Amino acid sequence: MSSKVQLLEVAKIGKVVGLGGELKLHIHSDFPEQFKKGATFKTDKGLELEVLSYNPKRGLVLFKDYESREKSIVLVNSYLMTSVEDTRKNCNIEEDEFFWFDILGLNVKEDGMTLGLVSDIERIGNVDYLVLKSDESLVKDGFSKTFYIPFIERYILDVDRTSRVVFVKDGLTLLESS
Repeated sequence: MSSKVQLLEVAKIGKVVGLGGELKLHIHSDFPEQFKKGATFKTDKGLELEVLSYNPKRGLVLFKDYESREKSIVLVNSYLMTSVEDTRKNCNIEEDEFFWFDILGLNVKEDGMTLGLVSDIERIGNVDYLVLKSDESLVKDGFSKTFYIPFIERYILDVDRTSRVVFVKDGLTLLESS
């Protein structure tokens, strides 16, 4: 019985810069520190790449065995992927912080009432918004099928990963306004 490893997209490889094989790296993660020398990533094309160097100021990465323009050009427009386990190991978060994959799929409750399920997270400006699929009972009562709750202290009271619940305040007001 094989279990499929969940991979997360963390960056997209852009154009080749110069003759030495360096590539522009467009990071899709809040954790640029994971692109350190020796780190390995899978690509959407099935390759495994090892970082030789990463220059965060210039946004350039160099991969082992791709140290020339001719070799590295095959990596352009590839996506870098990493596992959930490697993300937990290589990316440090504070006690009150969460990875997006920890929040997706959680129920959202306010005063004991289920408002819905976190179906996605969108970053608008510098604020993350939980995209909720409204509870079926609320949809039957005429409420919107989806709505947003900003992931800020004003609305989020607690995230309990063990019980898989995000506790909110004023979420129903946001749903009523949707």
